[in-house]
Amino acid sequence: MGQLDGRVAVITGAGRGIGREHALLFAREGASVVVNDLARAQEVVDEITAAGGRAVANHDSVSTPEGGERIVAAAVDAFGSLEILIN
Repeated sequence: MGQLDGRVAVITGAGRGIGREHALLFAREGASVVVNDLARAQEVVDEITAAGGRAVANHDSVSTPEGGERIVAAAVDAFGSLEILIN
């Protein structure tokens, strides 16, 4: 049982670097993760799901209100809620 079981997290810039590491850690701890990145989101999602976690990719930009709304909507649509945001 992980510390984040049942939680839903959005992690922006999660295609590489620190964002990627956050996404992998949160998934290992039981969170369902929206991996947001303009280019590499699906690669991280594939890694999470291969390890038995739950994740979806999102490629919207955080630079506009509309992009932010679509990122939040991706979490709610896929997992029913949103409790954690790492930006």
